[in-house]
Amino acid sequence: MTDSLFFWLSKLIWMIIRPDFLLVAFAVMGMIFWFSGAVKKAKWVLACVVLAMIVITVFPLGTILLAPLEHRFPTNPILPEKVDGIIMLGGAEKNLLTKMWHQPELNDAADRYIGFARLVRAYPDAVHIFTGGSGTPTHQEWSDANTARQVFMDMGLDTSSIVFENQSRNTYENGLFAKTLVHPETGQIWVLVTTAAHIPRSVGVFNRLDWPVIPYPVDHFTRPDRKIKPGLNFSGNLGRLVMAATEWTGLAAYYITGKTNTLFPSSQ
Repeated sequence: MTDSLFFWLSKLIWMIIRPDFLLVAFAVMGMIFWFSGAVKKAKWVLACVVLAMIVITVFPLGTILLAPLEHRFPTNPILPEKVDGIIMLGGAEKNLLTKMWHQPELNDAADRYIGFARLVRAYPDAVHIFTGGSGTPTHQEWSDANTARQVFMDMGLDTSSIVFENQSRNTYENGLFAKTLVHPETGQIWVLVTTAAHIPRSVGVFNRLDWPVIPYPVDHFTRPDRKIKPGLNFSGNLGRLVMAATEWTGLAAYYITGKTNTLFPSSQ
């Protein structure tokens, strides 16, 4: 019951505070002031909206906020000769489109599949698990796991050797439900594959569940040298700002609710 309440509240609150929604909300507020005769207030609100759009267009604020997340753990970590298990978190799937078009549809996080497939082939004797249900309040009938199974088949992987967890709705449930399925033992070596910016929160969850993992970040949005230059890219910068805000807000929410032990997790 508590996890369901967290899921629904997190979706509702995030829908209200996400940067792109706030831009539209304040623009609408400005127009309401204008048509109600409060022209001075309208000018101030609309001026702030335009200024925010200019700042987002010129300065890659999202990239700046993503950089510490993506650099928290090393990319291409040196892995031991023996690995007991490989975990991939869902989140790269467009489930409704997959169901409607009868073929796998993926988003910008599709690099997770490449990284997971690489490790599956490198460690064929390890336990391979994909964890992902549906993270959307609607269309719960088609899960990330359904889409993932089709992708793995198209990639030529043996899906009979992959454990599919299809009930989790967020990162915490990814770890919790996956642990229930595979029962990791003390001393085993597990590798976790997910988007680089999502790695800190994911590692925090697995640490909280007493399941140590080696982070394997993929799907980067920043440069390894951390160089950031101004430009003119409103849509791209806004998209990265929303992504960064999602992760930083998620880190705070998970820490406050006890789903991670630290605000900015590191290796266990």
